[in-house]
Amino acid sequence: MGVQVERRRYDSIRRTAQALETRAEIADAARRLFVRRGWAATTVRDVAREAGVSVPTVYAVYGNKAGLTQALADAADLSADPAQQLAELEAAKGDPQRQLGAMAGFDRRLYERAGDVITLLREAGRAEPELAAVYRDGRGRADQTRVTVFSSWPAGVLREGLDVPTAVDVYAGLCSVDVYRTLTDERGWSPGQVEQWWAETLARELLK
Repeated sequence: MGVQVERRRYDSIRRTAQALETRAEIADAARRLFVRRGWAATTVRDVAREAGVSVPTVYAVYGNKAGLTQALADAADLSADPAQQLAELEAAKGDPQRQLGAMAGFDRRLYERAGDVITLLREAGRAEPELAAVYRDGRGRADQTRVTVFSSWPAGVLREGLDVPTAVDVYAGLCSVDVYRTLTDERGWSPGQVEQWWAETLARELLK
């Protein structure tokens, strides 16, 4: 009896692992095709063929193409390790310059690991309202983090004439996927150079 229970337990673990592997394979296939062909030109059938699974499997796992794209967006955020950013922000309480560095590090990881997905969402969102909403939600969460951090600073930390909303706008203008790609793809900067420049420039532009 004990052996059977143990076997069922391991069978369950195996099925869970296989399901997670299938999800990852589908997501990876979708990312490759969306980036290579474009979102509109890629069908669920294309994704299934690329992943080596059936079309019903893709629908069962992700619902539809928009659901699959939402999953890619969620994975993009996770790839940048938000837990690391939170730990660094908390460790740097009382030190706005270090906190700016922590946020710049998160954005560097995000664009380095998933910049293609973010660009895809923005471009596809021009024609697809659902994807536009996914992109807006992601940018909105990023802005809210900045609002929370900047609002926690004592009065007088921000440069004279800057309020929190304007500081958030300045941050977004500097630390964008477009700036990252221009510097790395066209100018030959390393991701680390971009992160350091962001941290230094943010401190000069935002702090008194």
